Amino acid sequence: MKKNFFSIIIVSCFLAHPSLAQSEFAADSVFIKKIFDKSLSEGKAYEWLRVLTTEIGGRLSGSHGAAKAVAYTQSVMEKEAFDRVFLQPVNVPHWVRGKAENAYIETKGKQVKVPIAALGGSVATPAKGVKAPVIEVQSFLELRALGKEKVQGKIVFFNRPMDPTQLSTFDAYRGAVDQRGNGATEAAKLGAVGAIVRSMTTRLDDFPHTGGMRYGVGVPLIPTAAISTNGAELLSKSLKENPETKFFFEQHCETLPDAPSHNVIGELKGTTQSAQIVVAGGHLDSWDLAQGAHDDGSGCVQAIEALRLLKGLGYTPKRTLRAVMFMNEENGLRGGVAYADSARTKKEIHLAAIESDRGGFTPLGFGVVGDAAKKARIVSWQPLFAPYGLHAIGPGGGGADIGPLAQQGTTLLGLIPDSQRYFDYHHAASDTFDAVSKRELQMGAAAMAAMLYLIDKYGLD
Repeated sequence: MKKNFFSIIIVSCFLAHPSLAQSEFAADSVFIKKIFDKSLSEGKAYEWLRVLTTEIGGRLSGSHGAAKAVAYTQSVMEKEAFDRVFLQPVNVPHWVRGKAENAYIETKGKQVKVPIAALGGSVATPAKGVKAPVIEVQSFLELRALGKEKVQGKIVFFNRPMDPTQLSTFDAYRGAVDQRGNGATEAAKLGAVGAIVRSMTTRLDDFPHTGGMRYGVGVPLIPTAAISTNGAELLSKSLKENPETKFFFEQHCETLPDAPSHNVIGELKGTTQSAQIVVAGGHLDSWDLAQGAHDDGSGCVQAIEALRLLKGLGYTPKRTLRAVMFMNEENGLRGGVAYADSARTKKEIHLAAIESDRGGFTPLGFGVVGDAAKKARIVSWQPLFAPYGLHAIGPGGGGADIGPLAQQGTTLLGLIPDSQRYFDYHHAASDTFDAVSKRELQMGAAAMAAMLYLIDKYGLD
């Protein structure tokens, strides 16, 4: 019955897309089913993720954890006997959190502790912390309208939430994250002594979500931290009840000199068109608060698994297939830039690159960036993915790490999983191995392997 049902789906898809050659469509359908069957029954990605997250843990650029992750993923690909495994040197930023942060709300003579996390790149507070009155704002426009007179000497509290009405949580994130990235700079321009930012999540909980920030040129460097959403709600409520509410926070972070690190690259050598390269990748670094399971341990192990599945099924690629573990996506993108620079210097031809950096959730499709004709070719394969629930193949983002390759004419693809839960975990201590479903993770790896197979077999011309 299962075989008959699968056959019905395949025939229906073919009839809806008669431009596909029937014999090729049937052969590709059979092979892609083998990919998914092997991934779901004999997958290794979940165990690799367990080691990467529970035995190594946080992997912020420049850290000991990041170095261990480089060695581990290199050893995994060597053990799988990929044709070539090598390290690509890259110097990365080295920011450290230091001793745990401390914060409280002080109102009407009472102090209530709240969870915060210094934002990556922030300076420390003075040794004894910062305590000051608080100004709550929803936007930079509102902040500027207050003027220096009302902001100077205060802590600015950016409390614009991610828009819960956005169906795409990534759209909601983009609509709020400017506060995290530039909030300290905008506050410092008006004389603020600190900045506190509502965590980038739609969930109400006690986990502060960290992330990168940057200082503008010529602006005083003031400390900045994310406050948990429950903490943000409490602070806002306190300010409404008592505008004289004060906030205290203490953090001990610092930026050290750049540190040496590596991208980790494994490849299956192509045969007839080996000069053309197709990449599958994720970023190996993660924030220090948690294990970095969804962001982006999942993407890394899926990329390795995609190559392993093809190799294990006896597939001989025409083009060279690579799994790339990019270093330093979170606070610099140095790995992605270094990879693209190396490709340009060596005159490598990157036909396409696929990145998984949206968590290890159920895959729904691929976003595609590039030449219209090449995008159309990829979209034409959608019937082959439909039996596995991947219907959303079309315009979208590729991925931060592969983005620098776009200037070289590379077609970029981003694996799109169900995003509804992603920002529950993003950059927070809750991003742990037990938050990842083995089945969903392996489905994503199989989807990447299937896309690699089709791009390698047919090209994009």
